[in-house]
Amino acid sequence: MLKAVLFDLDGTLLDTAGDMGAAANHVITGLGLTALPDEVLACTTSDGFYALLRAGIPPALIEQHGLEALRDRMLSFYRKNLCHHTRPYAGVPELLDWLNQSDIPWGVVTNKPRALTEPLLAELPLFARCGVTVSADTLAVKKPHPAPLLHAADRLGVTAGHCVYVGDHRRDIEAGLAAGMSTLAAGWGYVSAGEDPYSWQARAVMDSVTALSRWLKVAFDAPC
Repeated sequence: MLKAVLFDLDGTLLDTAGDMGAAANHVITGLGLTALPDEVLACTTSDGFYALLRAGIPPALIEQHGLEALRDRMLSFYRKNLCHHTRPYAGVPELLDWLNQSDIPWGVVTNKPRALTEPLLAELPLFARCGVTVSADTLAVKKPHPAPLLHAADRLGVTAGHCVYVGDHRRDIEAGLAAGMSTLAAGWGYVSAGEDPYSWQARAVMDSVTALSRWLKVAFDAPC
């Protein structure tokens, strides 16, 4: 029996590609290179800052400038522009409202650093009743290690076996399975190029937030 829901953030609840992409392209175009197009951002954002930079900057130029220095430049821009284009996916506000109204505990487990996660969520009222937030640096390890999910479940006061974790990356499903949780793949998210969510061994692949909402309402024995 499920008692709580945990979500990944980028590519699952929030479409952050516009702001993360703008930060990456700020660095990339600053080097005189061509900005990453939307289709590349859509399949790279979930892999993080390094992946976005590597997608747009040749290895020789990365070596010349230093990957960490380039990442710092990207982070500096992103911190100042966290929520210009970021939006919840269609159906997410209604889903979170249903969880709140149904008194179903829910939270976020993300590989985004805390210094970025907390200011971003603070700008979005729909996260006001989020029961727990676990970021990349909350613990000494991050996904695909199961510890962040187990920590989140403990904070919500439920056992891992009574949680379902929803995410758009293979590491999300690996972490959920290792934690002993039910897992759902967010097929609408930033699925990396060449990845097949159906091969991740999630309990199911959801093609939309609407489909996820239906699944959860059945699982929690609520009216659809």
